[in-house]
Parts: sequence; structure tokens; C-alpha cells
Amino acid sequence: MPFASQSPRRRVFSASLALGLAAMAGLAPLAAQADEKYPSRPITLVVPFPPGGSVDIMARQYSEPLSKVLGVPIVVENRAGAGGSVGALYVARAKPDGYTLVVSSQSSHLANPLTQPKVGYDPVKDFENIAILGRQPNALVVHSSLPFKTFAEFVAYAKKNPGKLNYGSGGVGSMGQLNVEMFKAATGAFTTHIPYRGGTPLITAVLANEVQFILDNLVIMLPHVQAGKVRALAVAADQRLPQLPDVPTMAEVGYPELNLTSWTGLAAPGGTPDAVVQTLYKAVRQVATSPAMVANLKDRGVIVPEEMAPAAFEKMMSDRLVKFGEVVRKAGITAE
Repeated sequence: MPFASQSPRRRVFSASLALGLAAMAGLAPLAAQADEKYPSRPITLVVPFPPGGSVDIMARQYSEPLSKVLGVPIVVENRAGAGGSVGALYVARAKPDGYTLVVSSQSSHLANPLTQPKVGYDPVKDFENIAILGRQPNALVVHSSLPFKTFAEFVAYAKKNPGKLNYGSGGVGSMGQLNVEMFKAATGAFTTHIPYRGGTPLITAVLANEVQFILDNLVIMLPHVQAGKVRALAVAADQRLPQLPDVPTMAEVGYPELNLTSWTGLAAPGGTPDAVVQTLYKAVRQVATSPAMVANLKDRGVIVPEEMAPAAFEKMMSDRLVKFGEVVRKAGITAE
């Protein structure tokens, strides 16, 4: 499925801060200055995954404080299926009025469009990609019983023993697979893919040493790393993480091209008015920079999102579609 790079869309800011503080969160309500006040009724926030996962948790952490800032209820609705494609497609086809939004991720807005031939939506053209809610560092994690103490030892073994190491992912075409295929291309290592149906069975497999390693979202494995059940050899992040100060970044071990964090974002249907997009963007930034949210994200191992305007967000997405598109093409990956 082709993805043409878009020129940054011009966003016209037309939001104003109302006076006073919202109860509990200490966040000031926002309202768009338009012909019709936005928002004036409840907003549906679609999570394209089942309850309890990392995307769902992020949505629920943001929904209450965003509701206070915007001054209307935000209803979280789970529409799971096809690795996030069902919920994403639902929002892509929704009325572009700002009342139906989706919590986007690299699964729904990168991996799926690249590996599912009939996904039914373009992650850039069919959405207004508004803001990043959080960045999740990826990590190369091995079972604690394995002898590898460093990333270099692991790579050396994988290159000398092609096919002896198995890696797991949340499914064919998942970001976990794409991350490892990029790792293989960068290092020249050869490892065997064992796909699982989702994150929960993947975690079980890693802890049971059914697969020897993963290169995936650290958030799902951080408690097990801290408990000593698995070992992190390198993290994909701009700098070392406070939770794992002894674990080097991918750049430090010699592979800066692997230093790509995952992201979770907020998106609206394509064609949503600029004033609405900017109102939502300002609301997200107000919540994301509040002391409570900063502390919450850091506690969970999530990197607090930097300020990135909608046009810059879409540019980043377009660049990654090109980068990972090449990985998918070379590896011949097609989702089931």
C-alpha cells in the first residue's frame, strides 16, 4: 500500500484558555473559538485494543484529565480486532467533527498498514494525527538463564550460530517482528521468529524461555527485568533510563539506527477542522506537562512526550513508514 509523504498541514490555532481551575487536577478548561463551540458534548475515545493493554491504560490515564481540560465527558470505547485495525478503520470513517477520536500506536498506524494488504486506511491521509501521548522505549531482553551479559556478546553468538536463537513477537507483522528484522539487517545476525497471538502469551513465552529474546516495548517487560527474571541488554531511547541506569542505549552499543522509541498518540478522522485539532493538541500538551501526568508516565517507564505539533507528528510518521516499509519489503513480511 503506497504512502505518499505529505507536506505539513497548516494548523490555525484558535483555542483560548478559560479562567479558573478544573476540580482536582488543577487544569484550566480549554474551548475552541469557532462558529460553534467545541467541544459541547461528550467525546468518544476509541481504543483499538482490548482492555488492560498498554494502549488502553494510556487512554484511561489521559481521559479523565483531558475531560477536565475540555469541560466535557470523554468515554473510552474498546473496539479491538486485527491488531488495532478494526478500531482505527472505524475512526477513519467517522464524522470529522472532533467527537470520535482514536488512541493511535505503531501497531495500528505503522505495522498494520505496511503488512496488512487490505487494512482499509492510510495512517497519514485518513487521519489528523494530533499529538503524542507518550513514548515507549524498546529493549532487547533475554531470559536471565542465558549467558549473555552484554549486547556485544549476544550479537556475536547470534552471528556465529545462525538460527539457534528464537525471538518472539505479538504476531506476524507486529512491531516486535519489525524491530527484530531491523536489528538483523543492522547486525547481520540470523534468528528465528516465533509469533504469538498478542502481548500476554508473548510475555509468558519469554518468562518460560520458550523464546530466547525479544526487541519490543520495554513497558510490558520492565517489572520482570526489575525482578531479575529477564535481562535487558540495550534500550532504544535517547538516553539511559532512570529505571535501568546500567543498561546502555542502542547508540552506546554501536547501533544508533536502532534507537527508535515507540509512540502512543491521539488522532481524529481526516478532515477534522484545524481549530478542533489545535484545541485537542493544546489540551493534550496541558495534560502531558502537568506534574501528575509526568510522574505517572515516568513511574511506568514511559518517556514524557516532547512538544511536537501535528504537522511534525505526521512528518515523523511518514518518515517511519518509509524506514519500516523497506524492512517489510526486504523481509517479505505479510500479516496473517
